[in-house]
Amino acid sequence: MNFIKMQGTGNDYIFIEDFENKLKDLSKLSIMLSDRHFGVGGDGIVIIRKSSVADAKMIMFNADGSEGKMCGNAIRSLAKEIFENEKYFSTLGLSKSEIFNIKKANGKFLLKIETLSGVKDIILKIVDGKVNSVSVNMGLPNFDKKKIPTLLDDEEILKIDDNYFKVCCVSMGNPHCVVFMKEDVDLLDLEKLGKKFENHKVFPDRINTEFVNILGNNKFKIRVYERGSGETLSCGTGACAVVAVAIRKGIANPKRESLVKLKGGMLKIKYTKSGLILKGDAKKVFEGQFQI
Repeated sequence: MNFIKMQGTGNDYIFIEDFENKLKDLSKLSIMLSDRHFGVGGDGIVIIRKSSVADAKMIMFNADGSEGKMCGNAIRSLAKEIFENEKYFSTLGLSKSEIFNIKKANGKFLLKIETLSGVKDIILKIVDGKVNSVSVNMGLPNFDKKKIPTLLDDEEILKIDDNYFKVCCVSMGNPHCVVFMKEDVDLLDLEKLGKKFENHKVFPDRINTEFVNILGNNKFKIRVYERGSGETLSCGTGACAVVAVAIRKGIANPKRESLVKLKGGMLKIKYTKSGLILKGDAKKVFEGQFQI
């Protein structure tokens, strides 16, 4: 089986083509390939398929085999690979010269990718025929507790052991719990604390958790514990969740771009009426074959 390993600010995924829909038991495949000792190693897998409503379809599974609805870093990596690899254009019926759902303007291309949380618009900035940066419209945040979902009351106080945390939950296509802290997040025992958040009884579908330090105006440092993957170096939907909550609480100015510092690097997020625009790097690490 051929695969491509890519990462966006350290959030790494294994990308596999499946244009004929032949792959089965994707949950088991993700567990096997994501293993960093006995597999390729990654935060999960991304299956690339044809779409009837967009330019391509992204199906993603976390390292524990659970399916995810959306991943900002994975979708940016996928868009970069599609643009820079001619085989995708021919297979998916796309053309750089005959623009079809891909609009060229001022060195930028718009690519539409279908996900479980809807069709996402990805903007690629092109310099000398290569992708210089990738931005994706992550959509608007949803604070409806039933949609997230969470059983937390309006107080949004979560008890973990003997400690009480002031939290705010939001959906960015998948569920997030944002915790602003005075304690340096780098000092947290995240493996222990994150797991307790993820599996708390008030989160029926489990939860992704962001532990946040405010560094200044519209600037944040976060550590992320993702459901199904544990701590990751970066999380696009998580970074957007932090900015969405910060704006809601008056901590961030919605008219200014926000900078979110993660272990894997920096993400830029801008609020618009149509959604949060996530911008960051995306790089191919290597490609190869895996024996099953």
